[in-house]
Amino acid sequence: MHPIDLTIITIYLLLMAAVGWWSATKASKNAESYFLAGKSLPWWIIGVAHGSSGVDITGTMWFVMMLYIYGVKATWLLWVWPLFSVIFRMMYLGTWVRRSNVLTGAEWMRTRFGHSQGAELAYISVVVYAMVHVVGFLSYAFRGIGEFTKPFFPWDVRDEYYATGMLLVTGIYCVVGGMYSVVMNDLIQFVLKVVAAIAIVVIAIQLITPAQIMANVPVGWDSLFFGAKLTLDWGSLMPQLNSRIYNPIGEGGDGYSLFAFFTSMLFLKGVLVSMAGPTPNYAIQHILSTKSPREAALENMVMAFVSLAPRFLLIAGITVLGIAFYSKDLAAMGAKVNFEKILPGVLRDHVPVGFKGVLIAALLASFMSTFVSTVNSGAAYMVNDIYKRYINPDAPAKRMVALGWATSAGVVVMGILFGLATKSVHGVTEWIVSALVPAFVAPNVLKWHWWRFNGYGFFAGMVAGTGAAILKLALNIHPVFAFLLILAISFAASIIACLLTKPESDDVLMSFYRNVRPWGAWGPIYRKCLAVDPAFQPNREFSRDMFNIAVGLVWQTSLVTAPIYLAIQHWNEMWVSVGVCVVTSAILKFTWYDKLGPGEMYLVAPSDGPGK
Repeated sequence: MHPIDLTIITIYLLLMAAVGWWSATKASKNAESYFLAGKSLPWWIIGVAHGSSGVDITGTMWFVMMLYIYGVKATWLLWVWPLFSVIFRMMYLGTWVRRSNVLTGAEWMRTRFGHSQGAELAYISVVVYAMVHVVGFLSYAFRGIGEFTKPFFPWDVRDEYYATGMLLVTGIYCVVGGMYSVVMNDLIQFVLKVVAAIAIVVIAIQLITPAQIMANVPVGWDSLFFGAKLTLDWGSLMPQLNSRIYNPIGEGGDGYSLFAFFTSMLFLKGVLVSMAGPTPNYAIQHILSTKSPREAALENMVMAFVSLAPRFLLIAGITVLGIAFYSKDLAAMGAKVNFEKILPGVLRDHVPVGFKGVLIAALLASFMSTFVSTVNSGAAYMVNDIYKRYINPDAPAKRMVALGWATSAGVVVMGILFGLATKSVHGVTEWIVSALVPAFVAPNVLKWHWWRFNGYGFFAGMVAGTGAAILKLALNIHPVFAFLLILAISFAASIIACLLTKPESDDVLMSFYRNVRPWGAWGPIYRKCLAVDPAFQPNREFSRDMFNIAVGLVWQTSLVTAPIYLAIQHWNEMWVSVGVCVVTSAILKFTWYDKLGPGEMYLVAPSDGPGK
């Protein structure tokens, strides 16, 4: 790289070192300061940090590959994560989670199930799942950062050496700063990401015409909509992609020929995953870091915008450059075509001096953002939910912070070890979205919406789902069918275990229902609350929440399509997307934002008594 680019990257790394030192002084007060930044940060800052945490190098490489192969229709494949879970948190689930006023997702189990033996098992199952989830995501980050970093250095060593070095360097920053380092890195990353996204799209528009793009992609590539079957034909351009798209997954393909069916399944999966609430990782940590339930909802609104519009501007710009300048090279690779080389290749060969340093710094910041958020959430579970809960409940604040440093370091090492076992970005991404995330769904949907669900049912569902997700590593099943199978196993285990055991106590259920105020099958508990307090009103906002979610999904989709159409210079479609964004924003102003009301007071967990 040019000395100017190296200088920019060096300045960024020095800045992060300074931020790490400042963060260490702020985070060393107590466990809440270390893991939740003392719940002192404004909601918009947490929202920017939350959105930035979801933007990482590995995911960017995967989205570039999907956009290259499937074109604008890849927008629907984003549901595989699902990115629209943030809409559910924005409309209602963020406020429900924040009303617990706890430190981690496992501690939240006390809010729902109290202190019974079943609650204890539920508590433990969340801790175990959280650690599997954290290690899985660190392995995902490990594989991506290795492939990204290698092309920029002169040493011809394996990707794993670069990945190990990056995780160790970033781990030092993360260990000392806790949640403060997470947030500060995310803010810096967001600024760099916006600059990088604008720069890469300007470069793409200046260098490439729409005709050049369309000459290298099949007919229909630029269309958002589709029929029952996918009709993209790469035969005359890159024949191996037809095999990739249409062959069954067991024969080396994605198996998406019945596109309408599979996207419908992805949507169903996305709705269920979203209704389960945030997974026990940095998503729930950001929500719990807000000052009130109202701010939790607003934080997720900012997160939705930050995680989509700038990100897909960057992804679309990189993809356009890849289509124009790398199509021949990719076609020449034959059946072993590696789309994961597009991102580093574009940055290495087609970005001018100066901008290259900014772009690489932005992507390194993206990696650090997701990495430090994941490590922080994993350490929170180890310290708060294992050490404090079972070993030393009266540990002084300084010891808790010191243990946070030690466990963060241990989590980094585990991420490296498991990362060495992963084979590709696509493989680890597929396992996370098709197996690990679905393992969480069944018990977490039931816990919100069914009063009879208890800690034993939650424990059984989590164990069965997580076990099936780990077993999936040894099976060659299409991601959609893997999701449905894991979901069925987890639901069956949850319901059977629940019905074979007693429900939680009335005090616990009434406290949860009054404080969190969910809608769903809570009739018996509502009547008991009404007997105690005749003025008590249930949550009657189901219809409005569902309407806002439907509008929010359209709003969120426009945040993806507008930057994509801008990058490929389809101006009419871009302005339609912008118009849709404006109209849906106006609707949500009246049906969602105006209904949030003033900030709510802090609410306590049921451990402090059912009437409080």
